[in-house]
Amino acid sequence: MIQDQELGLGLVDHAIQLFKTSPPTWRSALFSNLVIFIIGSPLLVSGLCFDGIVAAFLLGSLTWRAFGPSALFLVATFFVIGTAATKVKMVQKEAQGVAEKRKGRRGPGSVIGSSAAGCVCAFLSIYGVNGRAFYQLCKLGFVASFCTKLSDTVSSEIGKAYGNTAYLVTTFKVVPKGTEGAVSAEGTFAGFLASIFLACTAVLIGEINVPEAVICVVASQIANLGESFIGAALQEKEGFQWLNNDIVNVINISIGSSLAVLMQQLMLQSSKQSSL
Repeated sequence: MIQDQELGLGLVDHAIQLFKTSPPTWRSALFSNLVIFIIGSPLLVSGLCFDGIVAAFLLGSLTWRAFGPSALFLVATFFVIGTAATKVKMVQKEAQGVAEKRKGRRGPGSVIGSSAAGCVCAFLSIYGVNGRAFYQLCKLGFVASFCTKLSDTVSSEIGKAYGNTAYLVTTFKVVPKGTEGAVSAEGTFAGFLASIFLACTAVLIGEINVPEAVICVVASQIANLGESFIGAALQEKEGFQWLNNDIVNVINISIGSSLAVLMQQLMLQSSKQSSL
């Protein structure tokens, strides 16, 4: 009996040590993410299909390994808000034919489309050039990619639920809600607020600083405007049938992430020149 208790305490201590491992290792990342996914399984099932959960587990483990638990909290915040926005007025969206498939439960394609740029930033932070400056740029790109995607998701879902009028971004003609490349005032404003909220969350948990948060918000809005133009002009048009929603999402978040890094570099160079 005593030996069993000692064994149990030893396992608990080992688990706690894995959670606290700093910097994170693949072992600690996989273990910690597994525990979190088990605890959060009811929420995960409501927003993801099985294949989507598997993809999200890989994303979560990579996130923990690259940037630690605070970054995983940021991704979880993104997931909760994005899922909530998708569920808003689901019955109405289904009746209008603009709702996400499977009652809004996303699959692996959606997970990859939402996280590809962030995954690249995470891998680069692990296996790229060493140095604090490079690591922080990777983290900035990571945060910007999720600010971009959350803004896109919220603007689309809230626009379909509450938007009075949808305009095609290339011509400003009134089009049915849910049309590729369509925007609404209500959705655009909601998406803007969502990007601000996630960027502020990243500041509060120490992922980025305030100037970097501003960069993330600006980059996300530019990227989403570009994504709307791509959707209106090219997506699934003749010769571009391969350009589906998941691929457009990857392009969108890649633009947002790259823009944030570029803007930060330009600001740093400008600051250095000013100090000379």
